[in-house]
Amino acid sequence: MIDFRSDTVTQPDASMRDAMANAPVGDDVYGDDPSINALETWAAERHGFEAALFTTSGTQANLLALMAHCERGDEYVCGQQAHNYKYEAGGAAVLGSIQPQPIENEPDGTLSFDKIAAAIKPDDFHFARTKLLSLENTIGGKVLPLSYLAKARTFCDQHQLQLHLDGARVYNAAVALEVDIKAISCHFDSMTICLSKGLGAPVGSLLLGSKALISKARRIRKMLGGGMRQAGILAVAGYKALTENVERLAEDHANAHYLASELEKLNGFSTSSYPVQTNIVYVDVAETINHTRLQMRLMEKEIRVSLSGKPARLVTHKDICRADIDTLIAAIKASH
Repeated sequence: MIDFRSDTVTQPDASMRDAMANAPVGDDVYGDDPSINALETWAAERHGFEAALFTTSGTQANLLALMAHCERGDEYVCGQQAHNYKYEAGGAAVLGSIQPQPIENEPDGTLSFDKIAAAIKPDDFHFARTKLLSLENTIGGKVLPLSYLAKARTFCDQHQLQLHLDGARVYNAAVALEVDIKAISCHFDSMTICLSKGLGAPVGSLLLGSKALISKARRIRKMLGGGMRQAGILAVAGYKALTENVERLAEDHANAHYLASELEKLNGFSTSSYPVQTNIVYVDVAETINHTRLQMRLMEKEIRVSLSGKPARLVTHKDICRADIDTLIAAIKASH
C-alpha cells in the first residue's frame, strides 16, 4: 500500500524492529527502564534542555506542557491552526481548565506580535491570566524563520510569558533551514518532538524543558494514565529515529517538491497557490472531479490519499519513493 495521507503512517524498518526486540527494559514508573532513561538523558542534552520526558504521543506531550506551565484558570495564546488548539480534542480546557486564546495565523504560519499583545489580558481578576505563548514548527508544512523565533523569545521576555514549541515536525524545519536543531530549540522554555512521523518510530513523543517543569509534567503524566512500565522497547526506536533518520528528511522534502510539480501538470489539480517548504503538499482539486470516486479508484490500486480537504493534503515520508509518486500520477490520469 502506498499511503500519502500522512507521515504518521510510517513503518519501523528492520533495524529498528531488531533494536526493539532486544531493548533492555525495566519499570519506568519506578524509574528503572534503562532505555527510557538513556533516551531522556540524551535528548535533553542534545536539544539544550535540563530534562526530558518520554510520552505516548504528541497530544499527550503538548497537554503535559500546557498543564505544567499553566494552572487552572490560566490562558495560553496560540494560532487558530495550532494542533494543540484545533486538533487535540480541547484537552487543555477539558483536562487542564486552561483557556486557549487563539490568534489568526498569518499566511506564512507566524502569529502577529501586535495581535498577541492585544490579546494578553491585564492583571485584573475579571480575566484569565495569560501565561504562555505556544508556537508550532512546522505548521501546515511551513517553516517559522529563525529571526521570527528570536523575536518571539524577546516578546515573551518583555511580557513575562513562557514560550512553548509544538515541535511535532521540528526536525523537518531544521533540515529545511539547514541548521542544527539547537538553533531552533534555544529560543524555547519547552518543546515537544514527535518520534512517530517522518522520523519513523512506531510510537512516542518527547517533552523537553527545565528539571522543575519535567518533574511537574511527570506527575501529571501519571495522573493522566501515561505512566508506562517496560516501555524501553519503544524508547530505543525513538533513539534510532533521532540518530539515524534525521538527514533523510531532505529526501521527503525533495519528493514533496516533485509531487507538487507533477500534480500541477494534471487537469483539475493545482498546487501553485501552496509553495512546498517541507514534506506536505497542498493541492486544489477541481469540483468537477468526484473526490470520493477518485479515492476509491486509487484505493483499488493500493494507493491511499485524502482528497476531502479544501485544499487537499498529501504527505511524503520515508516509505514514499519517487517511483511511488509516478505510480500515483499515472493512476490519477487513468482514473479520470
